[in-house]
This record gives sequence, structure tokens and C-alpha cells, in this order.
Amino acid sequence: MAKKTTFREENDQNNILRLRDVLSALPPYVRDFFRSIEPTTTTRTRISYAYDLRVFFEYLKKNNPIFASYDLRDFTLEELGSLTASDIEEYMEYLKLYEGPEDRVGSQDRITNSLSGIKRKISALRTFYAYLYKRQMVEANPTVLVDMPKIREKTIIRLESDEVAMLLDYIEHCGSTLTGQALKYYEKTRERDLAIVTLLLGTGIRVSECVGLDVEDVDFRSNCLRVVRKGGNEALVYFGSEVEAALKRYLDIRKGITPAPGDEHAFFFSTQRRRMGVRAVENLVEKYASAVTTTKKITPHKLRSTYGTALYRETGDIYLVADVLGHKDVNTTRRHYAAMDDEKRRRAADAVRLREN
Repeated sequence: MAKKTTFREENDQNNILRLRDVLSALPPYVRDFFRSIEPTTTTRTRISYAYDLRVFFEYLKKNNPIFASYDLRDFTLEELGSLTASDIEEYMEYLKLYEGPEDRVGSQDRITNSLSGIKRKISALRTFYAYLYKRQMVEANPTVLVDMPKIREKTIIRLESDEVAMLLDYIEHCGSTLTGQALKYYEKTRERDLAIVTLLLGTGIRVSECVGLDVEDVDFRSNCLRVVRKGGNEALVYFGSEVEAALKRYLDIRKGITPAPGDEHAFFFSTQRRRMGVRAVENLVEKYASAVTTTKKITPHKLRSTYGTALYRETGDIYLVADVLGHKDVNTTRRHYAAMDDEKRRRAADAVRLREN
């Protein structure tokens, strides 16, 4: 019997092939850089870096007449070493809005980046230049002379407890408002969708961890899941009785589905009988949530925030929340839930009475 390929292994294999394709169009020393970071990075990180560096080389080609006739592989280390902080700042300005590559019919899409997107691309460039400078392949590192974009802390968007109940009730009963094909589709996917949303709300796992689940990863004796966290570490995540009931109802439906070849182990199936993708889960969460609240844009990550908030309110233990959510640094968790600590401190101001009224 052939060895089972896990969802993570399949993703890694696909990323490696995509990485090879991108690197084939870039200078040879870029491939040396990726070999150097392979032991300390995931394939997902490396493919993201590769796409970001390709944008940088495309920018150099597009925006300097000297390089107009260049193939991306033609850029020399001397040319990279001659760039200044001003050149990097101009690149940051370019990243706000630029034309993407032409498609087959010659049209181009406009690409925009938020501050966080710009920061990520400059971070990738900094890591690349740090490697070149450390190996004495360039004499200067202009990226360290440029300030990174300052990202303002965003308010955590989450569902309140009554909205959570409304969302689950809506998924369970909205079929009464549907007819025709919409009703048939709903009836076919209701238990699956309810299981997914209940799982996200009841465990706080990431959407990638959700779609990566295999049947063998769910243990109903201990009521726990085996998930692969960011960075590749495995973790056990425990769930309660509501999640257990929703998963078992879906499994009863799943038993009647013949999976597509290669996806036999997937826990959640699409209507095409394949493993569900991240985008499909994002779409179904947004579809149901938009019927419950029009003022909040709810995504799977917002359901994760909802779980984290509920857990912190119940326990007050920031270290437990960090551990359950899989945050490597508790300060990440603390930043996300600092507003709740402020709320407690404000209540504390009136908690002690100096004189009776």
C-alpha cells in the first residue's frame, strides 16, 4: 500500500515546485539565498519571499531605462550593491500601486498593497540583503537605512455571544427562506457548514488548520484534534460537547460521500468530493455572517478572535489563550487582547467605594 501523503506534505511539495519555477527566472545568487534559509523556514515562507523578490527585480527592470532590455536573470550583484536608501524608498512608493504582469490577451491588473503588504515585501528584501551583506557579496545594505512602515494596531473585530448564537441558528434553520437550487445546495451542505463554523468558533483553530484536517486527526475518545501549526509544529487542540455533536452529525453525512481519488483522508469535502480549500471556507463564513451582521466583516480569522476573546474573558489567563491559539510569543496575544485589560482597569476604578452614598 502506498504511503499516505498528508495535506501538509502535499502543500510542501506544491510549494517546492512553484518555488523552483519562480527561481528559474531570477539570478543564480537568489537560488543560493533560498538554499541558505531552507533549514529555518517553511515552504510557505520561502514561496512568499520568492514572489516578493520577483516583484523587486521586476520593479528594477520597469523603472530604470538602463535595465529595460534586461532579463531578470541578468541583474548582477554589483548593480544590487549600488542601490541606495533612496532607491529602496522609491520602491516602497511603487508598491502602493503598480501594474501586474500581462496576461495572455495583453491586459494588466493594477496591484495595490496595504501598509502591512509593503512591510512584508520590504522585510523579505531586508532578509535577502542581509544574506548578501553577511556573505560579503555586496558592500552595503541600503535596506537597513530605510524605516519600515508603521502599522497601526487594529481594533479586534469579533462576534458577541448573542451574535454567535444567531449565526449558528441561522446556518441551522435558514433553509426555510430558500427555494429551488439554493435550497438543494443548502440541504446538501448544511451539516458540513455548521460543523466547520462550530469548529472554528469552539476551538479557535486557523482556517488552514481546519481544511488540513484528516479523518485520522480527530479523536472522539479524548475530544481532541491533531493540527499542524504555523512553522510545522504539531499540536493537540481539545473541543467541547457542542463541537463534538456538530462533527459527528457531519461524519454521518460524510459516510455517504465517495471521495475523489487522492482526497480519501480529508475530513471536510467540497461538493466536488475533494478536500475543501481555504477560500471555500472563507466564502461560506462570509455568506452566513453577512446575514447576521451588516456592520462587521466576519472572516474565519474573526471567528478565531471571537474564540480567543471568550476564552480570555472566562479564564483571564493570557498564557493559556496564547497556548491554545498557537501563538509562539505571548506578547502577540497580549497586544490583541490589551483592550480587554483596559476595560477591566476602567471597571476597577469604581470597584472600591471610599464613602457610602
